[in-house]
This record gives sequence, structure tokens and C-alpha cells, in this order.
Amino acid sequence: MKLSNDLNCTCCLEHKTCIQKVPIFSNLNSKEKMEIQRIIKGIHYRKGEVVFLPGERCEKLYIVNDGKVKISRLSDSGKEQIIRILGPGDFIGEIALFTHSTIKNYAETLEDTSICTIEGEKLRDIMGTYPQIAIKILEEISKRLEGTEDLIEQLGLYDAEHRIAQMLLMMSDGKDSISLSMSKRDFASYMGMTQETLSRKLSDFQSMGWIELIGQRRINILDREGLQKLIGSI
Repeated sequence: MKLSNDLNCTCCLEHKTCIQKVPIFSNLNSKEKMEIQRIIKGIHYRKGEVVFLPGERCEKLYIVNDGKVKISRLSDSGKEQIIRILGPGDFIGEIALFTHSTIKNYAETLEDTSICTIEGEKLRDIMGTYPQIAIKILEEISKRLEGTEDLIEQLGLYDAEHRIAQMLLMMSDGKDSISLSMSKRDFASYMGMTQETLSRKLSDFQSMGWIELIGQRRINILDREGLQKLIGSI
């Protein structure tokens, strides 16, 4: 009996953590958050497990509690294009709140991950009572649309060197070191290039003295001005 109680307690704590991490619930008071917590379910995935596949019905909101999830699509030729990487507090499946369409993306865990889910129908009922949740979701959708438009611009207008330099500067956020949250294969896919092209260009950047490659996932920025000149920002 004690084990069951401990499991229930753990689930409650996870659900509470999910609510605290997600921006769309940030303006709710304690009572309102309790109502959301009541309809949340928790699922644990191991690294490399599939969360959902194209063609499945989109009926849930998925919230990442811990871990990372890769959202991607495959072309007819089998080429993968990563759309985004979700981390703690991020969510996917908001389309379930507004339509009854099928899923078009793949979702796969990049590490051991815990996810909270909310049935779309139940969350729609809550949104009717607390419209600020709907407003927050629309804000997030707007940000994602802007990000998608930026990605399309990058892929369509700029060469590999420009895309890599811009991504490195964005990820560094003014710091001198970057730790990749994904493999170089996935990093290359996200920028719309092969892993071989990414590796070759990073080696070129290192030869130019702009960066230093350390291991498989750490990149030190040595010459920020050189990278900025490459993308024409100064």
C-alpha cells in the first residue's frame, strides 16, 4: 500500500512541476492550477522512444517535464528535417485544441524524458473558464510561426557557412562556450545540411581561428567578430 501512495505522490509532484514550468499556465492562481493538475497524466520515455508518429490523431497537449524531444519531418526520399527541439516547459500538440487534424511530425526523445499530457477536449473546457490560457497558447503559436518563417528564410536564402555562423552566435547568447543539446547529425539536420557539410565547415571555422572544437558537443567561440562579419551583421 505504501508503494502505491508513494507512486501517487510522485505523479502529483510531476504534474505540479509541469504546470509551474509551462508559460501558458503562469498567470493562473493556485486554485486554477489545481484544476489543471487534476486533468494531467504523466508518461515516462527512454532515450530514442517515439512519442507520436505522422498520421496519428492529434488529441493531446504534450508538455515536457524533464528531458528533450526532437520534432521532425521526413521527406519522400527519407531525408529528415528537424523542426525544433523541445526542453522542459515546452509543449507540442496545441493543434488538438483547435482542430481535429492528424499529426504530420515525428516526435522522438533525445534522452530519458518525462512528459505530461492533457486531453484536448478537457483543456478546451478549462480554456472556456480561463480564457487567459487560450491567449497564452496563441502567443506561443505566434512565436513558433515567426521562428518557422525565420528557419524557412535561412534555408532558402543563405549558404551553409552563413547558417552555421548565425546559429553559433544565437546559441552562444553572448557567452564564449556552447554545449550542443543534440548530436551533430541532428544539429546538421536542423540547419538543412548533411553532417559531413557541418563537420567540414566547423573545421574550416576552427582553421580560421573563429572557434575551437572540443569533443563532440562543445564549441568555444574565439572570434565573435569574425563570425559576425561572415553573416554581414557588422
